[in-house]
Amino acid sequence: MRFMGNGVLVSVVILVFLQLHGNVKCQRSTVVNVGALFTFDSVIGRVAKVAIEAAAADVNADPSILNGIKLNFIMQDTNCSVFMGAMSAFQLLERDVVAVIGPQSSSVAHMISFIANGLQVPLISFAATDATLSALQFPYFLRTTLSDSHQMATMADVIEYYDWHEVVAVFVDDDHGRNGISLLDSQLAKRTSKLSHKLALPYNANASVISELLDKSKAMGVRVYVVHVNPDSGLEIFSIAKQLQMMASDYVWLATDWLSANLDSSPTVDPNLLHSLQGVVGLRQHTPASSMKKAFYSRWRGLRKKGRVSCGLNAYGLYAYDTVWTVARGIDEFLKEHGNITFSFSKRLPNMNDSTVQLEKLKIFDSGRILVNKLLETNFTGLTGQVGFDSDRNLLNSSYEVINIDQGSIHGIGYWSRYSGLSVVPPETLTWDQQIRSRMDQKLNNATWPGGKTEKPRGWVIASNEKPLRVGVPNRVSFPDFVTEDQDTHEMKGYCIDVFNAALNLIPYEVPYKFQVFGDGRLNPDYDELVKMVADDVIDAAIGDITIITNRTTFADFTQPYAANGLVIVVPIKNMKSSAWVYLKPFTVEMWCVTAGFFLLIGVVIWILEHRINDDFRGSPRRQVITMLLFSLSTLFKTNQEDTVSTLGRMVMMVWLFLLMVITSSYTASLTSILTVQQLSSPITGIDSLITSNQPIGLPGGSFIHKYLTDSLNIYEGRLVSLEDTDEYARALQRGPDDGGVAAIVDELPYVEEFLAHHTDFGIAGHMFTKSGWGFAFKKGSPLAIDMSTAAILRLSENGDLQKINEKWFCRTGCLLRKGRRSEPNQLHLVSFWGLFLLCAIFTITCLLIFLFRMVRQYVQYKRKRRQLLAISSSDQTPHSTTGLSRVVYNFFDFIDEKEEAIKKMFKPSISPHPPPSDEIR
Repeated sequence: MRFMGNGVLVSVVILVFLQLHGNVKCQRSTVVNVGALFTFDSVIGRVAKVAIEAAAADVNADPSILNGIKLNFIMQDTNCSVFMGAMSAFQLLERDVVAVIGPQSSSVAHMISFIANGLQVPLISFAATDATLSALQFPYFLRTTLSDSHQMATMADVIEYYDWHEVVAVFVDDDHGRNGISLLDSQLAKRTSKLSHKLALPYNANASVISELLDKSKAMGVRVYVVHVNPDSGLEIFSIAKQLQMMASDYVWLATDWLSANLDSSPTVDPNLLHSLQGVVGLRQHTPASSMKKAFYSRWRGLRKKGRVSCGLNAYGLYAYDTVWTVARGIDEFLKEHGNITFSFSKRLPNMNDSTVQLEKLKIFDSGRILVNKLLETNFTGLTGQVGFDSDRNLLNSSYEVINIDQGSIHGIGYWSRYSGLSVVPPETLTWDQQIRSRMDQKLNNATWPGGKTEKPRGWVIASNEKPLRVGVPNRVSFPDFVTEDQDTHEMKGYCIDVFNAALNLIPYEVPYKFQVFGDGRLNPDYDELVKMVADDVIDAAIGDITIITNRTTFADFTQPYAANGLVIVVPIKNMKSSAWVYLKPFTVEMWCVTAGFFLLIGVVIWILEHRINDDFRGSPRRQVITMLLFSLSTLFKTNQEDTVSTLGRMVMMVWLFLLMVITSSYTASLTSILTVQQLSSPITGIDSLITSNQPIGLPGGSFIHKYLTDSLNIYEGRLVSLEDTDEYARALQRGPDDGGVAAIVDELPYVEEFLAHHTDFGIAGHMFTKSGWGFAFKKGSPLAIDMSTAAILRLSENGDLQKINEKWFCRTGCLLRKGRRSEPNQLHLVSFWGLFLLCAIFTITCLLIFLFRMVRQYVQYKRKRRQLLAISSSDQTPHSTTGLSRVVYNFFDFIDEKEEAIKKMFKPSISPHPPPSDEIR
């Protein structure tokens, strides 16, 4: 409801706010007047009138309250009008009311609150939910129902629970509607959602206006509607939506508590009406179950049977009943402390005598502020549960029930409170710990949606057959395999088109689309301009070989990259296959030295391990040296004629042959690569040398590369030469900078690979110096961009289809082997093999130590045996003199040099008691 006659009414309010002085009227009687303002003939008013009358009768019949004083309720009809509400308020205030219950309209409440402030009369509303009716602005206003701040928080939590990100709001363009939707907007913003469109309905809008607004909203694509209107006219919106085919399965309809108030107050709910509301999810003010509430419902049914009530009982009726008791308890406490009720007459309006507005009859309630404080201190259990006020003068208990209309009946699917959030059990049954867990784990029972489906609707439609998705496609001149228009059929084809179609096939819903060609076919189009068209709503999406760069993401959303990308440099190349010393290049100097050292080590160790037992490793010193040096080398060529006999020797050979196999295989692969690699013939070896040179640089027309080179790399614009196709690429590189060509071309890797597949005289210099990717561009906030990334492109990559599409277009004559030059390409370093070398060295030295330990042990036994033989054969038994250290070492090496068989014969029992001559064994 809108303000009417604001100038006159504000003037009246200013006059009322004057510092009033005058006579005092003292009221001490058996009756206290209380006013009530609401619209009698309305969904809320019809219930409230009966509830207020029932509460008044209960209060006046209760001897425990007011001590015999009766409350006289004076009701005035506001007729859903701000003007009539203000006039009714003046009429009530002339009759010495100490409090006013109502009004039900937030717009009327705003105006009457100014009057109540001036006359210091408490205003207690059971139905004005507008959160802007604050205690700071209106200190005499109290709300005994739930504020829209809580209701919109509930609605935002429901929207977040179902993961909808855009919402259309339908509301009446008055204080109640505008302020409620503003609260919803701010609540959604906290939850990464947004109110994308607002459909403001004029007050008392007819069917044609509603139909026109709803029909226009169908083109927006958003399918989640929040309806926040008054209970008397809201059902017509759903009736019109059904006629417009907007109650289908892809729509979502959410309603604030006006819908439950309407349905609950209907004497008999029409099944056809409920069927037309199939799938609607709404809110209902939640009041805990209690015996008192159950008894009142029974009493209400009795009144209906007697014909005294023609409507059902809704939550606003319960709040109206408790409001009467709140006022009664406040007056009771006030009278106990202060006794008298006094009013002051005004003497400050002398110029109003000739006016029909008799403001001199208005009186100030002297103890109005005291009564307000008594009302705020009220704390009792009523039909709605515990009744009490917080610091903002709102009810302490703020909770809602989430309802769902299905199969002609209303079902509860959950609850909400500001402490527990969404839950499937009533919030009053939750402990504090359970409330915390509920806030962390939001839950609702399953709901049925329009069309009877139980699967949650997406909440948006990106396109339809009547309005297909407008997809912009670049008409490339160069590299037509990526994307181009067929000149005969005028159909779009190419690698990017196939990726887009494959991705759409994986989307779990149909997306009708049509291609719109961008470009004249003579020059490559400007890709920045193509993406800008998405932001300007000229097209809905842009596909093709569009590189994802920072400035483009500011006005469009991109999908996950479907192709890795980056800038590379193309230069002329020449073959460098001939070299007399090419066979030395696979290994570094360190690698060659360590390998040669191991050949020598293995030869020496094998000779030591085999010399005592293997005749192949015995003979003249010259023969043994040659055997030692050539044995390990012969294993390389598999020409060794000597066999290892000892167990330790064979173990060393096993490890050595494994190391040798790895080294020879790596050497062969590296040499093969070196002999086939192609070297660059350009002085430009990478991005650094390209920047420092002053030679011209080629680049594709219509690309972002021009801006990147000039802005980011500070390359002089005069050096840049725009080239349109691959033939121009080849000619410009072949001519070179001295003949009007270019020294190098900078382009994206996929284009370069395709170019080099057909031009073998060129190669890539250096490494890729930027990293990015190709993606599809959509409007900011488009959910299709998310689904294309998660449900489509990632799956294409995981199941291999993306690679198959790539092979279809670019591997028809064999995939390109990337060419280029690195410093010392394919050379093998010691760091790659040091682990194997270390393992072989440790194993070899361990075997050698085991052998030496055995030899020392045998030598000690030999010396002990020899002393025993000498003791037996010597008649004088004179001790044998010790020899020097050098002599012992010399004898030990002589011992090792002897064959194993000769040593073993000494330890046999049949050995002669006479020792061998000293020159045989020394």
